[in-house]
Amino acid sequence: MKDIIKLSLILGIFCTAAAFSLAGVNKITRPRIEMERKRVIKEALEHVLPGAKIITENKTIDEKTYYLGYAAEDTTQRPNEFAFIAYGQGYSSRIQTMVGVNNKGIIESIEILFQQETPGLGAKSTEIRPREEKPWFQKQFAGKFAADIKVDKDNGEIVSITGATITSRAVANSIQEGIEWLSDYVKFEKEKTITE
Repeated sequence: MKDIIKLSLILGIFCTAAAFSLAGVNKITRPRIEMERKRVIKEALEHVLPGAKIITENKTIDEKTYYLGYAAEDTTQRPNEFAFIAYGQGYSSRIQTMVGVNNKGIIESIEILFQQETPGLGAKSTEIRPREEKPWFQKQFAGKFAADIKVDKDNGEIVSITGATITSRAVANSIQEGIEWLSDYVKFEKEKTITE
């Protein structure tokens, strides 16, 4: 009986020491992780909102965030670009994609911020082919409206990643849903038609 009590005390001391150690490491690393997250978001915003000189953050009633991009340094004017982070469940991870759209609701550019999909399959969503500057999969979204975002397996124009239809659909569907969500908060301009 004494051995069990002694063993329990030793185990309790080790668990307490481990908990304090983890709390200390968390206290040290949390600010660095947050700083890195902000850097990644800032760079992604600059990429997906190429015409913005000033980018501001805006929160919605349900605490979701979207960003406003202004072409001039006057933020009293209407923004000309918007951005948000789309979240989609891929094959093995929750994929986070920064999406930039213009004031007509047309995608400017996207950038996958986080994914842990299968190497050689879903991870190809961030692959840059030789002699190209941007990931081939992500380039396909530029110039499209939300209604046009479907993968080829669903009779759309976005070419799926071979062997990674789930990843491809997760990115496409999350972007489409994100633009539809954004349109609840932002009024997109209608395309001007030429009348003869």
